[in-house]
Amino acid sequence: MRFARPVGLILSAAAVALWAYGMTTWQPLTEPLGPWSEHLPGNNAYWARDLRFMAIMAVPLGLVLAGRGQMRWSGPAVVLGGCWIAADVAVDRADLIGVGATVRLAVAGYAVLGVVAALLLWWERAVPPMGEPDTESARERGATPATNRRVLTGAACVAGVLTLVAAGMESPTDREPELHQGALATAALLVALAVGAALAAAPARTRVRVGLAAGLTVVAVLGVGWVRATAPGTRLLPEAALGAVLLTGVTLLAWDWPGGRPIWRHHALAALIALVGPVVFLVATAISMMILMPIGAAFTALAGNSPINSADSDLLVSLVGLLAGLGMAVLLARPSVEDRRQLR
Repeated sequence: MRFARPVGLILSAAAVALWAYGMTTWQPLTEPLGPWSEHLPGNNAYWARDLRFMAIMAVPLGLVLAGRGQMRWSGPAVVLGGCWIAADVAVDRADLIGVGATVRLAVAGYAVLGVVAALLLWWERAVPPMGEPDTESARERGATPATNRRVLTGAACVAGVLTLVAAGMESPTDREPELHQGALATAALLVALAVGAALAAAPARTRVRVGLAAGLTVVAVLGVGWVRATAPGTRLLPEAALGAVLLTGVTLLAWDWPGGRPIWRHHALAALIALVGPVVFLVATAISMMILMPIGAAFTALAGNSPINSADSDLLVSLVGLLAGLGMAVLLARPSVEDRRQLR
């Protein structure tokens, strides 16, 4: 588990840099020329905002990993993510652009991240964590407490579903090279977070699990490239395949292996859920949001950007991915055998 802290902080720092670059380089590409009706943007026009929001979501996910799933890290990390989104809207309204703005935003982000991480480290050392009940998983050497394992596995599920959203990101034209660059970079960062959190949730870090984590990372990143290479509108199959591989791999990494071997029937069921679940959650959440909660239009107005054409929808797909990821976490964040027995 020693790897979790430095890896989590490094990935959070990478997310800060990605956010700053997205704000000052990609966001201006999506800004319309004027408020006239014939120039109103269409579906997915603000793709840079969604990529940026997913980079912001990666910051607290990295802190959850750095805190090894402890609630004293996870709670403040979620609050930080919410505050960062609010700050993002204000910065977006300022229309910053250029290398100097990128550097200033990155420095400010690193300062905030550094202060929060320092406070959490101080809190952890000042108040030792409470003891955990004695369970089959907790008795393994180096095991992470059961609650922390569930939090880490849930974070891996959220990062996994967000990977699908980032990989499949589209724009009205789908010709911007920056869109492909941003989608690949964001999805690769989320893959690293998903695999890192899943490995940190494992009851023991063995050579087999480490090798599996490395292989899963390579396959998932190649899967992201496959999704991006597929023509827009025909990405459902590769996205579903990517989700099945990545989330099934998360369960193989994070879940118990009694006797040193996985319980294959559990992982077979997990593979079926991973194949179907993300698509169902994403579609259901997107439809519900378009009908009941048009929050994307509110963010567009707050940022001072032109509204989406009335014939289209201003869907905040990053939020759809977050909610769908939480739904998958409810189903798959059950790393111990005891957790899964409760479903019977």
